[in-house]
Order: sequence, then structure tokens, then C-alpha cells
Amino acid sequence: MLDVDTLVAFFVASLLLALAPGPDNIFVLTQSALRGKTAGILVVLGLCTGILVHTTAVAFGVAVIFQASAVAFTALKLCGAGYLLYLAWGAFRAPAQALAGEEAVGLTPGRLYRRGILMNVTNPKVSIFFLAFLPQFADPGRGPVSLQMILLGGLFILATILVFGGIALLAGTLGGVLNRSPQVQKYMNRLAGTVFAALALKLATAQR
Repeated sequence: MLDVDTLVAFFVASLLLALAPGPDNIFVLTQSALRGKTAGILVVLGLCTGILVHTTAVAFGVAVIFQASAVAFTALKLCGAGYLLYLAWGAFRAPAQALAGEEAVGLTPGRLYRRGILMNVTNPKVSIFFLAFLPQFADPGRGPVSLQMILLGGLFILATILVFGGIALLAGTLGGVLNRSPQVQKYMNRLAGTVFAALALKLATAQR
């Protein structure tokens, strides 16, 4: 099993990576501001489930497919970009009152959780990142590498929950104040749609 120093170094690196601006924490920020703290936490849990999928893929070699196959990489990233465009379209069309508070029309806890999963899983760059990042901390001389990968993935998930959870609580509190104004809701709605569209463009043009 990995030594404590390695695990601490990995956890600190994971916290710093989670703090760095990226599609996932921006997604948590917008969803929390629009839907509330609970919605943000559900999205975070969905994203962490997606990280678990990527960790498992790296541990058992599936991620290599996306690194080696341009077709597989392109297909998955276009699916992710399409989903983000769908979210952007919904945000631009949503009436202001649908954004007030955490009981947004049609967004059940299950849908918010799945939204987080889809956001993370349909980004092939996450698998490739994990494929490059996790092995740096693994040591074949300390036991099965696949189990070490899963352990490291679990620590990365813990770091993500701490950082993204904090973002969700902060943005949800601020959004709760702003959402009391229908006019502000309207602008936040358009801002969210713009962010989703920008993320879709970034993902669609991503290179391996």
C-alpha cells in the first residue's frame, strides 16, 4: 500500500487541482447560484460519481481507448458538447420564476444528480487526465496498481467534495439572495446559458 507521504502529497495536489477554474467547478457554481445549495450539492455528488467512473476506467485500462482512438475521443466529446448545448438552450428558455429557490420546475434530485454525472463522464479529457495523473503516485512495488488507482481516485473524490461542496454552499447562499428579483433571475439565466454554450464550444474543440 502507498505510504502516508505519497497520499498526503496526492491529496494536496488534488485540492489545488479542484480549486483551479475548470468546467466542473464552473458548472457547480452556476447550478448552485440558480437552483440553490441543495441542488449544487447534488450536482457535486453526480460529478464525483463521474470521477469514480473515470478512476475505474483508468484502473482497468479502458481510458487508454480514448487516448489511442481519435474516433472514440471525438464521439464522446461531441456527446458532452451536445448535452451542454441542451442545458444552454433550456437556460435561455426558462422563465424567471422557474429559477427561484431549490424547487425548480422539472429538476428533481435525481435529475440534478444525473446532470452532474453526464457533465463529468462525457468529457474524455478527464479520463486522459487521470491516465496521466494517477500513475505518477502509484508504486508497483507496493501492491496491485489497480487498487492503488482506486485509492487515489477516492482521495481525489474527497478533495472534490470539500472544494466543490464549498463552492456550492457559497454560490447557493449568494444565489438565494439574488434570485429574489425576477429581473436578476432573468440575467442569471442568460449568463448560465452563455456559460453552458461556452463550455460546449470548449469541449467540442478540445484536442487529445
